[in-house]
Amino acid sequence: MVFLIREKESKIEVKDINIEFIKDITLTDMYSFISYCQTGKNACAGTRARKIVSIRQFWRYLSGRAHLLDKNIAEELETPKVPKRLPKYLTLEQSIRLLLEAEKNSRDKCIITVFLNCALRLSELVSLNIEQINDETISVIGKGNKERKIFLTPSTKKAISDWMEERNKIKVDTNALFTSRLKKRMTPRAVEDVEKKYLELAGLDTKKYSVHKLRHTAATLMFQYGKADIRSLQEILGHESISTTEIYTHVSTEQLERAVNSNPLATMF
Repeated sequence: MVFLIREKESKIEVKDINIEFIKDITLTDMYSFISYCQTGKNACAGTRARKIVSIRQFWRYLSGRAHLLDKNIAEELETPKVPKRLPKYLTLEQSIRLLLEAEKNSRDKCIITVFLNCALRLSELVSLNIEQINDETISVIGKGNKERKIFLTPSTKKAISDWMEERNKIKVDTNALFTSRLKKRMTPRAVEDVEKKYLELAGLDTKKYSVHKLRHTAATLMFQYGKADIRSLQEILGHESISTTEIYTHVSTEQLERAVNSNPLATMF
């Protein structure tokens, strides 16, 4: 609104904006504002897309809920295409180094193992209870309170077994799988501190890699080495949309080289 007041050289102040002023706003005005964000504010495509969503929601409210507008012209706004960024992830060698650094602490080793094998979100790992674990699977409550089951790898089973043996020696009043020194459920911050500690010990950049990057790593390793198809990956990660999962199916240079050399004509001289 400030942008439009300035563009129209209006004497109206923001606090005095009424529905009549809004009714005079055109689709061209909206595009002018988005263009200004790009050229005047150097806003990236993602930022501009979020602003468009906000405008659409506001006009949708005015027309559909408040019934103050006859037509929602904002629905005609086109969203700029947002380029997909490849997720940062640990290589296989870096992942192994990280696990080896946590070898002496069964709880911390279990946390990192679960992240790297089950591709959980931080909130999902923190909320895990003992009863969600059985001999073969882990039951995860994800976004939207949706439940999914993930099969446990041999290394995950071993890590959980080792930690449970240690945990059972401690008298705690919680059914949380991962507990703190205070015998309470670990907080997200505490888990992040654990991950940061071992990243540093493994000589990895803590500014580049975060807890969520371990989830990226698990998904990438499953795709690159386990040949996991995208539908299976979507189920494991708990994604609502398969387009979200597609960012993990990026191709490594090694895969590209193998693909080229797999051509039966590659050795025909």
